Amino acid sequence: MIYPVLLCGGSGTRLWPLSRKSYPKQFAKFMGDESLFQASALRLSGNDFAAPIVVTGDPFRFIVTEQLAQVELVAKSILIEPEGRNTAPAILASALWLAKTDSKALMLVAPSDHVIPDTAAFVAAIRSAEPRAQQGDLVTFGIAPTRPETGYGYLELAEGADVRAQSPQALARFVEKPDKVRAAEMMESGSFLWNAGIFLFTAQTIITAFETHAPDILEVVQKAVDAATFDLGFTRLDREAWSMAQDISIDYAIMEKSENLSVIPFAGEWSDLGGWDAVWLESHPDADGNVCSANATSIDCSDTLLRSETDGLQLVGIGLKNIIAIAMGDAVLVADKSQAQRVKEAVDALKSRGATQAVQLPRDYRPWGWYESLVVGGRFQVKRIVVNPGASLSLQSHHHRSEHWIVVEGTAKVTVGESTQLISENQSVYIPLGAIHRMENPGKVPMVMIEVQTGAYLGEDDIIRYEDIYARD
Repeated sequence: MIYPVLLCGGSGTRLWPLSRKSYPKQFAKFMGDESLFQASALRLSGNDFAAPIVVTGDPFRFIVTEQLAQVELVAKSILIEPEGRNTAPAILASALWLAKTDSKALMLVAPSDHVIPDTAAFVAAIRSAEPRAQQGDLVTFGIAPTRPETGYGYLELAEGADVRAQSPQALARFVEKPDKVRAAEMMESGSFLWNAGIFLFTAQTIITAFETHAPDILEVVQKAVDAATFDLGFTRLDREAWSMAQDISIDYAIMEKSENLSVIPFAGEWSDLGGWDAVWLESHPDADGNVCSANATSIDCSDTLLRSETDGLQLVGIGLKNIIAIAMGDAVLVADKSQAQRVKEAVDALKSRGATQAVQLPRDYRPWGWYESLVVGGRFQVKRIVVNPGASLSLQSHHHRSEHWIVVEGTAKVTVGESTQLISENQSVYIPLGAIHRMENPGKVPMVMIEVQTGAYLGEDDIIRYEDIYARD
């Protein structure tokens, strides 16, 4: 049995504006009906695999459980990082956690935001790598390069190894992201693979590697795991110990120093979806090289990606060549496709101006569902609120605003002070300033409500929580 370890952190700035800090790319749907995270979890499910271990941050813990439930999966464990410390501490924490019950357990470590369409071929590669991992190798997965890519790290095979083999091969070294000239040279040599950042090894093998090459990281991560606390089914790594862990990748901390390395070449289609140019490529452009979403239209364009991510917002491109255009309700990106890797610069520029669009989606996801602002004025705000079946907002009050709630779909159970009542479609209730109140969805379908706020201050920090089933601060 193989235990998938899904790494589920990161900010995804290269795919802004669809991917933002509040809702990074692994949770978004770039192709098909599943998010990248859901596709990754499904790829590593079934008879060959145990339930996954997910390593993520506190803001995403309920998104993880909800998205897994949508594809009828349940995690074995969800480890909560107090802060992102890169891949080395995250992988070690999952190994130490797994070793508590089975130190010989096989771990398949994978980012949760990759695209691998041929699941059968990928699982076959995993099975081919399994014996070497059981014998104590640190097995990494290398992708047969299809172009001189400068956005990936590379793996150089040892002399005599075969990049076309379907079994593990000896690995000479890890190579950093090259420039264009060096990338072309490596591809022409035929002895290099792209570094996919996917690994297979036993829990004890990787723990031993840390004992040998990074004992300082092992010491503090062990403390963070030993002092972990349990919260609503999540495992929270100890904040104080975790803050002492070095911010370092598994490649730098372990792989570049180890000798028990091997690589399994994978010739199937793969992408880390590291930019909009990769989305264009993986979306299979038409005969003119164009990719258009359902709400986008191309007229006399070529080699262009046009995506509208908002219902009711039509995007039209005319006479465009080699252009990326991504439209959302609050932000629009237009860039030459050759400049796709510079999107992070745009995010940094927006941050410097204090623009909320840099990090926050218009739709704000919460443990109970989501909301979005429809209209914002000087002393009022109108929101659409969607509450999942059986979910409940906290018992709360506000210092600076009153609220009107109008149910437009489903039924709401509303508490105001000492009174509790059911509010059905087309009914409303008033929440006076300072009143203690709560909203719940007792039904079996999502409940949709329009909220009208009025007051001198309408910020989300004007909330006093008295009870909260999600244990938020």
